[in-house]
Amino acid sequence: MFTFGNKLLPVIQMRTRMRNMLFNVVKCKVMHIGHRNSGFRYCMDGTELDTVDEEKDLGIIVTRDLKVSQQCKQAYSKANRMLGALSRTIRSKDKRILLNLYKPVVRPHLEYCTSSWSPHYVKDKELLEKVQHRFTRMFPDLRKLPYLQRLREVVDIEERRIRSGFIEVYKIINGLSTISFHTFF
Repeated sequence: MFTFGNKLLPVIQMRTRMRNMLFNVVKCKVMHIGHRNSGFRYCMDGTELDTVDEEKDLGIIVTRDLKVSQQCKQAYSKANRMLGALSRTIRSKDKRILLNLYKPVVRPHLEYCTSSWSPHYVKDKELLEKVQHRFTRMFPDLRKLPYLQRLREVVDIEERRIRSGFIEVYKIINGLSTISFHTFF
């Protein structure tokens, strides 16, 4: 069956050839988004493109169902490893020192590009919160307090994700982003 994509790919290839920007066909892939997608096969230069269920681009994992669970698992894993390294290498349990190390070493793994993959399922949010939960237990004077009281000592990552989303919307509304306001509103 001939689809819109199969008609469009030769046009794209022709335009890129005119600009001497050739595609590396071996690296090109197809991801069929959605459950009702027919899964057509696409070809470039006579080579059928591979079909994938997930792909990593700019450090963000995109899956066929557009759920962010895989990205959350990856962020949790990296942040947890960094927190473990921090815990093993730093003997001091001074709150100021640990906070000053946590912010640049661990938190970026939890917050990288969250405006594009912010979790909405409770299970994904709880997974990311586990890192913060573990971090707050590193303070000897706070260990016996309930988690929500310990959380007051550090900025909650959920609040930071929401704030990041608001900043992105502000940029779109005020024309400070490359995304047009009329695309969404």
